[in-house]
Amino acid sequence: MNPINKITYEPFGVCNGKEIFKFQLTNSHGNYVELLNYGAIVKSIIVPDKNGIKENVVLGFPTLEDYLKDTSYIGATIGRFANRINNAEFSIENETYYLDKNDGKNNNHSGSAGFNNKVFDFIIKEDTVIFILESKSGEGGFPGNLMTKVVYNWTDKNELKIKYLALADEPTPLNFTNHSYFNLSACKEKIYQHNLTIKAKSIVESSQDYIPTGKIINADSYLFINYKLADVMHNSGLNIYYIFNNDNIHSDFTCELFEEKSGRIMRVFTSYPGVQLYTGNFLNSTTIGEHSKFYEPFDGLCLECQYYPDSPNHRQFPNTIFEAGQVYNETITYAFDVKN
Repeated sequence: MNPINKITYEPFGVCNGKEIFKFQLTNSHGNYVELLNYGAIVKSIIVPDKNGIKENVVLGFPTLEDYLKDTSYIGATIGRFANRINNAEFSIENETYYLDKNDGKNNNHSGSAGFNNKVFDFIIKEDTVIFILESKSGEGGFPGNLMTKVVYNWTDKNELKIKYLALADEPTPLNFTNHSYFNLSACKEKIYQHNLTIKAKSIVESSQDYIPTGKIINADSYLFINYKLADVMHNSGLNIYYIFNNDNIHSDFTCELFEEKSGRIMRVFTSYPGVQLYTGNFLNSTTIGEHSKFYEPFDGLCLECQYYPDSPNHRQFPNTIFEAGQVYNETITYAFDVKN
């Protein structure tokens, strides 16, 4: 008889006087994910290859101290606003708000207000872990007191389901995502030989510092159907926002990642309008990761489902300013399987 689905947790360290825990969510097949209430991080995802060998398919670290030193957002929840904001400023009505300039002259992943290094409260509810964070008005320059919940569920179908819920008491920009780096070979090789499909016809054109120009352009030269990542990347790496075809949201997967040697496949389902593909161009860990190595460029890739980058500064982009009392509710599912 298979073990029942269960959640266990144990101490993982202390940060800013608050206790950090490691949570393990195990399904009926014995496959599991590990989470931290530091950064609402996905620490590991343990799933079988085509021969039944179970391995970790995301980058992560063995100790809390390693995560405290990390500068690549490995596995972290990103908020209040994922991606870049031009000149680290935006306006709501007639008031301009100034954020941290942590990426040249721009703001990336919310700077000092970023959820990636915050300690979350938590609730365990049956087969679900709920991480809870209160963010005060003015943190990192963002307006409004914000209550956020990040809800994780791990199913018998090897699906990691993530739901983002948030509510603010003033108009404020919101855009949450997960920053896991995936490598379906369990980091035996770099990501070059992974096959990636993204169901998109267009991308957001960006400048050299990854700030959108405001134009939406054809995605053809950046699509991977029937190609390996190496064939499109040309070893230079990619950091591009793809806009999904409307008919794929909710009803079908939006991205599919496949690694032939292991046979592992991952499909992504989401309520978001698009995804930021980041091929780990700047990975450079200073400590040894879960895979007994220092993480380097192209050891993993991110599929960060989210709203358009720099949305508050582009009126033609879908709106990301949430009014006081307006509920933020978006989902991402990473579903794992094998092909023989």
